[in-house]
Amino acid sequence: MRIRVSCQDRIGLAREILEVLEKYNINVNAIDAASEGFVYMQLPAPSFEQLQELMPMLRKIPNVTDVRTVPYMPSEREHYAMEVLLKTLPDPILSIDLKGNLNTANVSALAVLGCELDEVIDQPAANFIHGFSFLRWLSADEVLPQATKVNIHGNQFLAEVLPIDLPDDEGTSILAGAMVQLKSPARVGKQFKALRKRSSGFETMIAESERMQQLLEEASRMAQLDAPLLILGETGTGKEQMARACHQDSLRHDKSFVVINCASLPDDVAESELFGLASSPGEVVKRGVIEQANGGTVFLDEVADMTPALQVKLLRLIQDGHFRRVGDDAEIKVDIRIICASQKDLSELCQKGEFREDLYYRINVLNLHLPPLRDRKADIVPLAELFMEHYSEQLSTPLRQLSSECRDYIKNYAWPGNVRQLKNAIFRAVSMAEERGDLSPEQLRLPAWSEGFGYFDQEFEGSLDQAVKQFEANLLRRLYPAYPSTRQLARKLGVSHTAIANKLREYRIGKQRQTS
Repeated sequence: MRIRVSCQDRIGLAREILEVLEKYNINVNAIDAASEGFVYMQLPAPSFEQLQELMPMLRKIPNVTDVRTVPYMPSEREHYAMEVLLKTLPDPILSIDLKGNLNTANVSALAVLGCELDEVIDQPAANFIHGFSFLRWLSADEVLPQATKVNIHGNQFLAEVLPIDLPDDEGTSILAGAMVQLKSPARVGKQFKALRKRSSGFETMIAESERMQQLLEEASRMAQLDAPLLILGETGTGKEQMARACHQDSLRHDKSFVVINCASLPDDVAESELFGLASSPGEVVKRGVIEQANGGTVFLDEVADMTPALQVKLLRLIQDGHFRRVGDDAEIKVDIRIICASQKDLSELCQKGEFREDLYYRINVLNLHLPPLRDRKADIVPLAELFMEHYSEQLSTPLRQLSSECRDYIKNYAWPGNVRQLKNAIFRAVSMAEERGDLSPEQLRLPAWSEGFGYFDQEFEGSLDQAVKQFEANLLRRLYPAYPSTRQLARKLGVSHTAIANKLREYRIGKQRQTS
């Protein structure tokens, strides 16, 4: 279990936290205090009774403002991200210390060196890489980045050698070693060719708002990497479009881009659809979409809805690139990039045990969070005009304009369905408008919506008491499945269980509705 203690810095605070844990005979497996204002600790999972006592005791410590459980510590997140990033990068990456000895090598580097990891750790880099003196470079008065040609087992590579500088207490830097990135001539040529001949997949995306411009800059850098990418955002924010743009802007742009909606896969056929089917070992009945996408990108939409069994197979696929068809013992290796998307909070699902924590670390190496349309107001009118032009051409109707009232209206509307809702509203308005002229707010036919309350009826007729009762009944119907007893529901809403029982009976909710 991991907990996060929110606190104000004070001498002796850490000691008092540890004293509380010692009182309950709880050991600390790991501690992370790198984030200012927070102390993270990994503990052996206490009993429920211990946890009920422990959390209030920690909150009573002076300068502690909050204590809560979290799915992971920042140092764990950084460790797993770096591990997966190094493993999935297509270019060989090496790290050397000040003595010129190797102390890190990713999978691609080990393949080039033709060795296992334990055979290269603490060995001189000069034993494997020829044509450049790392020791002479590291001992120079000023150690600057280098790009040089080197030779490994008779093969030439372009080596980019970068110093690793660590800051000391006085703000100056201390040389701690170097990172070496190797690129074959074929890979350099492929990248150069791709940059010259390929237009960016992001050029078609509207980004007038500062927030979207920053997001696209991040996405364009992430597109060049092969590490798993997680795209988060509300429904309709354009997660699939972003994934396609990342694929189009990558070195895999000329290969397949396969979309898999995890929410729509029936449980009984999901595994065979993804990984293929064999009637018996060696006899293939069907190749799965993962195998068909070899060399390209697989986009797993709504990955939070993936079944536990598929989560295990996906974890294995990301870890080493291997999988097995259903009914077959043979290992199949594929070269694909995984991009996942979700509108749900995966870290919260991990805490609830509804999503594998280790899989979450693997798919969340790189991540993008798409803002809702209401948070990128500068993009609303340009998007609407783009959709109007598209649908006017598609429907062979005269190109219309947005009236000034309509512009103001759509800029201030909350857009709970985001870009998808805007697109559908424009299509409906363009296709149904009979008279010529600018589009008006009425032609969009958008339902009234309020932040915190959702959709509501503009034509409501009745008294305030009727409206309150309607809201109350709807609220109780939504909460009852999660709090199916009067005492639980009463505690949640802060009223007596007798009052809740009467209201459930009045609105015919739950058992009362079933027995009447």
